[in-house]
Amino acid sequence: MKYRSEIDGLRALAVLPVIFYHAGFDLFRGGFVGVDVFFVISGYLITSIIMEELQNEKFSLIYFYERRARRILPALFFVMLVSIFFAWNWMQPMQMKNFSQSLFAVSIFSSNILFWLESGYFEEISEEKPLLHTWSLAVEEQYYLFFPIFLIFIWKFKRKKIILILFSILITSLLLSEYASRFNKEANFYLTPFRIWELFFGSITAIIIKDKILRNNNFLSFTGLFAILFSVLFYDETTPFPSFYTLLPVVGSVLVIIYANDKTFVAKFLSIKPIVAIGLISYSAYLWQQPIFSFIKIRFLDEPSKLMMFMLSILSLLIATITWRYIEKPFRKKLNSPVSKKNVFLFSIIGIIFFTTLGLYGHLQKGNVVKYQVSPMIYKSIVRTNKQSECFGRDRIHEIKDWYCIIGKKKTKPSLVVFGDSHGLSFLPTVDSTMSRLNESAYFIGTHACLPFLKIHSFHNDQSLRNCNKLNKRVFNFIKQNNIKNIILVARWTYYTDGGYDGNDFSYIALESKNKKNKDISRNAFKVGLKETVDAYKNLGVKITVISQVPQQKHKALDLYFESLRRGDSVSNISLKRNDHDQLQKFVNSLFEKEEINFLNFTDIFCNSKVCAVGDKIKSLYYDDDHLSLSGSELIEEPTINYLRSNFYKKKNP
Repeated sequence: MKYRSEIDGLRALAVLPVIFYHAGFDLFRGGFVGVDVFFVISGYLITSIIMEELQNEKFSLIYFYERRARRILPALFFVMLVSIFFAWNWMQPMQMKNFSQSLFAVSIFSSNILFWLESGYFEEISEEKPLLHTWSLAVEEQYYLFFPIFLIFIWKFKRKKIILILFSILITSLLLSEYASRFNKEANFYLTPFRIWELFFGSITAIIIKDKILRNNNFLSFTGLFAILFSVLFYDETTPFPSFYTLLPVVGSVLVIIYANDKTFVAKFLSIKPIVAIGLISYSAYLWQQPIFSFIKIRFLDEPSKLMMFMLSILSLLIATITWRYIEKPFRKKLNSPVSKKNVFLFSIIGIIFFTTLGLYGHLQKGNVVKYQVSPMIYKSIVRTNKQSECFGRDRIHEIKDWYCIIGKKKTKPSLVVFGDSHGLSFLPTVDSTMSRLNESAYFIGTHACLPFLKIHSFHNDQSLRNCNKLNKRVFNFIKQNNIKNIILVARWTYYTDGGYDGNDFSYIALESKNKKNKDISRNAFKVGLKETVDAYKNLGVKITVISQVPQQKHKALDLYFESLRRGDSVSNISLKRNDHDQLQKFVNSLFEKEEINFLNFTDIFCNSKVCAVGDKIKSLYYDDDHLSLSGSELIEEPTINYLRSNFYKKKNP
């Protein structure tokens, strides 16, 4: 097969957006489409190679697998080996357990299945999975295992019939992908049946242009390049993917492959030596970037700066160059290679056995093979209520029949509604216990990231599952119809006005569903929504109580405990500073004060004048960074019952 430098340039165009996307650069928010470009290239190259050998009656399945092993395994095994060292030194047991499972899955070409079961690629915790990116390798490996056999089987047919067969599978897979993008996003993203159409686009391209002179078409080749770049720059995590949207970068790649011959502007651009050089090391660069980013985020509490992430991106390219030069190239040589066919398969088998054994051992040990070990008492304290499935976050909570639960003394008629977002779930054990002690009951209603204010709209990707605007109206009508006179609102208030301490981690709201995601718009919506809510409930004669936001740590509880071990310092010394908490709450607290509503503030329970400690040597008060553990919920039980006795149940509890 004739070498095409522009294909290596296309590889560079695929890998760089992936790296910068994982590095967190907003300009490359659609950089994940680089993987789809890789799929098309792989389908094209593999099919071209197999067809050429079948046509010349030289195809050998064993030889094909040998070449794939030479191409994929040496660099992959090296990255896995280096990752084990950093995992042992820097990971927590649960992280190590997950990492061990990925070692096992990667070794048997099924990491996409593992990560599908764990889900999901765009979640925050995915940043702490060093081998997450190998899901795409698993998809390609599964394609390599079965496609040659399938192509041999259908090779007896004429070219048009072969194309028709592949195209039928392609269309079926594409339609399945479009359907699953709405109803089973995780399976759609990771599993081969929903991705095979992308590889088959490359395969059909190879068959179409086989034995034909590449056409010179500047317009179509540039259109293909533009389609890829447009996807990189304008797609984001809310884009259904893969789906019909994926056709843009996929078809764009096909157009480049077919029409960018060496006379076109696109081919000349992609054949520039530095671009080709990046394309040559693209496989190693893809392998290194995710572990480098992940381990940095695992090791250091603070989020790496953009400058740091850029430097790490460059580092991944430099290490990839070394890996390509001293590992990839020696193994990929066929003539005069120091590594024979027998040794390639022996190396592969030994590597697979080695990594599957390590992975299985780490899994069975539950990750407790790492360097630092937090006290089991701390682990036992980092738990939250088990009533989530029963009382919280139900799908279509704004319209289904069973949308709330009764907590406390269930035989008594509820006289109170507790309503909120996930901080309401953290408050649930407290209210459940206190209501039981008071021989009273309450309705509990809540779901993720829904500010409990009338008139506001929240921006979610799954509006059909949790429409916050409709949920707030439903709660209001429910209270009105049942003549309930007390409501407690619980939320992570600054989530909707300020985000986290660095201004990120924002859940935007607005007064109109068509508004943009904007901090000023969100703050104004909070202000108006609060007043609308207070006025509406006061007009019903309902007493409103707002629970203050518990101090939000800057880092997750377990991360703080592990960092305290590394530093040999008290966990309270690296916990949240009181002044930081007070500053974050300043805006929302001023609004609550203006409305003259009952405000139950727990800050002094969690903070002294200087620090808001995450916990002590025996227990953590937090489940993560901002949600209370059961131990934290217990800490506010007495203040809560005293408040309820004084304000809601004076006559019953003198």
